[in-house]
Amino acid sequence: MARIFIILGSINLFLSVALGAFGAHGLEGKITDHLLEVYKTGVHYHMIHGLGLLGIGILGERGIAGMKQLKLAGWFMQAGVIFFAFSLYILALTGIGWLGAITPIGGVCFLISWALLAFAATKK
Repeated sequence: MARIFIILGSINLFLSVALGAFGAHGLEGKITDHLLEVYKTGVHYHMIHGLGLLGIGILGERGIAGMKQLKLAGWFMQAGVIFFAFSLYILALTGIGWLGAITPIGGVCFLISWALLAFAATKK
């Protein structure tokens, strides 16, 4: 279990750096300033939660937290990345406004993941 979250965290961090570089060098002047900020918000949250996934993996390897809650926290965090960051990327690139309705689902997933992580810490 722990290893999968270290792998997911690493992949997400790689993608956040690559997508951040693409946004900084490939999108400036091609999309509106507002949509560029939307894109940057996606990159920011993507990177933070990539680090969160690494942390979950490390905690899992050390066995210093409740494993069931830790596993759930990891999956909710990964779901948050998909729903939050990727909806913002697609919104910024396409301008399709209804995608903004998906983003809060990711935000709720992030909140659940952090709450589960805190709860997992009380279990061991």
